[in-house]
Amino acid sequence: MSRIDELIARLCPDGAPRRTLGEIGQFQRGRRFTKADVVEDGIPSIHYGEIYTHYGVAAAETVSHVRADLATQLRFASPGDVVIAGVGETVEDVGKAVAWLGAADAAIHDDCFRYHHSMDPKYVSYYLQTEAFHSQKRRHVARAKVKRLSAEALASIVIPVPPLEVQREIVRVLDTFAALEAELEAELAARRRQYAHYRDSLLTFPEGGVRRVPMGEVASIVRGASPRPIQAFLAHDERGVPWIKIGDIAASGKYITGTAERVTADGASKSRRVHPGDFVLSNSMSFGRPYIVGIEGCIHDGWLAISDFNASFVPDFLYHLLRSAPVQAEFARRAGGGTVQNLNADIVKAVVLPIPHLEEQARIVAILDAFDALVNDLSSGLPAELAARRKQYEYYRDRLLTFKEAAA
Repeated sequence: MSRIDELIARLCPDGAPRRTLGEIGQFQRGRRFTKADVVEDGIPSIHYGEIYTHYGVAAAETVSHVRADLATQLRFASPGDVVIAGVGETVEDVGKAVAWLGAADAAIHDDCFRYHHSMDPKYVSYYLQTEAFHSQKRRHVARAKVKRLSAEALASIVIPVPPLEVQREIVRVLDTFAALEAELEAELAARRRQYAHYRDSLLTFPEGGVRRVPMGEVASIVRGASPRPIQAFLAHDERGVPWIKIGDIAASGKYITGTAERVTADGASKSRRVHPGDFVLSNSMSFGRPYIVGIEGCIHDGWLAISDFNASFVPDFLYHLLRSAPVQAEFARRAGGGTVQNLNADIVKAVVLPIPHLEEQARIVAILDAFDALVNDLSSGLPAELAARRKQYEYYRDRLLTFKEAAA
């Protein structure tokens, strides 16, 4: 921080001028290309969806390429340009950016904008992560199902423009924070792989060592049901019955504790009731993923309900067992190899599970729960450290990119 303070005191003691992005650069929309145009070896290309799934602040290589014979039909970002997503599923997605630092031009999709400018490209990309940017951007996002930003809206965004030397020093400091965060993310990913291996080892039993039975013999497994059209059965007050959907649970979650919507009593009578302690298993989308129900509710036909298993399984043992690689692989094998895989009750009933003694199940659960907390619990272990590091990074990023405004 002292190096930046020294530079600011020397180069812009009275603050940094504010300029709109349109005053200091130009926006150009990309040209359309489709999935059919994507090839393994061709012109480097950046699709809007890749900006918020594959890239960070900057990139020197693309994750996809398009056909070389399309070159005259495409538009390109040059090295040093910033590529900005003009659409997204959420307001926060729109405007996500990546500084293109590759050695050659990259084709950009027509839902992206190329921003050509005279600033440090990573400085611009870092600024487009800040709350200062988001607070301006939100006023311009079209609130349709697909969220959009226009080039005119982006051009009106105001950004502080300190001297280039200050921009580069800010980038150096933020890159250091980002590298530390990346190290933690890599360590956490390695720990999670280690945990998955250890879990699968603990849940693999020698042949003849434990009883094995089809799941349908020791549990009740039924499909959910959907009242249709669902909009006609949605309740608009707290008297309704919780309506459980995939979107109500975090991807890494274990328990279902609340829902965004409720259904009427009539809708509930046409659906499938589940109770605290029951399991639900997704039969499509997040295929084969188990969750433990913590509330009274109803499930639609995208779920399977699992109950009446307590005589054979400790609930948390069954949770770990259903998430294990061997069981997940068996689900996938029985569901078929198509692009869209679907589980049904008969498939799940037929999967053979090992059933060790309840005391042994409890012992395994104690080990796996402790390891699971280390790699997944946001209140402890590496996830907590990573969350704290991210907050620290965001704080310093926003602080470093906030300047006293120079007098006009």
